[in-house]
Amino acid sequence: MSTQSALDALVDAYERLTLDSVDALAARYATEASFKDPFNEVVGRAAIARVFRHMFEQVDVPRFIVTGRFPAEGAAMLTWEFHLRFRGESAERVIRGASHLCFDAQGLVTMHRDYWDAAEELYAQLPVLGALMRFLRRRLATPQA
Repeated sequence: MSTQSALDALVDAYERLTLDSVDALAARYATEASFKDPFNEVVGRAAIARVFRHMFEQVDVPRFIVTGRFPAEGAAMLTWEFHLRFRGESAERVIRGASHLCFDAQGLVTMHRDYWDAAEELYAQLPVLGALMRFLRRRLATPQA
């Protein structure tokens, strides 16, 4: 399978992801694929499925929107937005990030690494921690001319 075809199928699975389709998404990963994001580092299709099931337990109406695709031979980069609402909150949050993916000859993902700034995209939006993050940002920022 070509990298482009594998990437298209994976993006479609992410953009249509529901709790009921987590296993179908996990099937797009090799048996011993690795997955890493700011909160998880796991190996194996079953562990990757657990990460996404846990996501559905923690947030309401999570959805991914892929905003950029950069395929190469056997690998790709994606840019994306993750829209979510924490349970008990009415406001939707958006986390922007990127994923580095590697594919095997069968088009299965062998490595998935997410890059996003948890401090800016998540922690800074929380009431108490957000105030601390804003203070630190002001304190550490280069003075404007």
